[in-house]
Amino acid sequence: MEGRRVSIQMHNRDEAGGQQGEEDGERINAELSKNTEVMEPFMGMKARRRSSAYLQYHGDYLNVPCNQQILKLLTKQGDKQVLFADSVMKVNSDGQIRRRILVITDFALYILDYRWCNLKRRISLSAIDQLYMSEHNDNFLAVIVPSEYDFLLASTRKSEIVTVLVNAIKNTRHTPLEVSFANRFEYRVDCEASRVVHFESTEGGVNTRITRI
Repeated sequence: MEGRRVSIQMHNRDEAGGQQGEEDGERINAELSKNTEVMEPFMGMKARRRSSAYLQYHGDYLNVPCNQQILKLLTKQGDKQVLFADSVMKVNSDGQIRRRILVITDFALYILDYRWCNLKRRISLSAIDQLYMSEHNDNFLAVIVPSEYDFLLASTRKSEIVTVLVNAIKNTRHTPLEVSFANRFEYRVDCEASRVVHFESTEGGVNTRITRI
């Protein structure tokens, strides 16, 4: 299947005029597959990919029961069930993309080092307040965590991640997880700094621009 080119550009914002400043020298081109996805939690709110109705979800794409490092970590934390596990691309605060392992259990979301499976971050499902996506057929997803800080990831299984989180959080609290769509949204990269993500449809792909604020 022919790949879909997604261009990510980092910009600085001019504080005086509120306009974009010069690029900080970082331009990252990520080749992300056009895998089709089911849009169950947000049917009718986002443009669906052509064959999305035919995709089946598998959940654990890393065979976690055979990974002793991950099993040891989950056992230590008291998690009982793996709902999703796969490699994803995480966008760092400087706009660089790093491959990470994403694991979602019945209690928490984990970000692990791709090579060594070391724990990078654990987020309780109850702390996740909102998910942000664009209205285009890209692979980006922002996870909003008000009590800590947010993160932006890219995955060809984005819709499955959203579905798993919506259903898992439904079982942990009374308020449902909010799923929002916008071609421009803000997320916090740490306790003090934020970024704005801009999406624009172009011929043959989606241009994604990250602005410092």
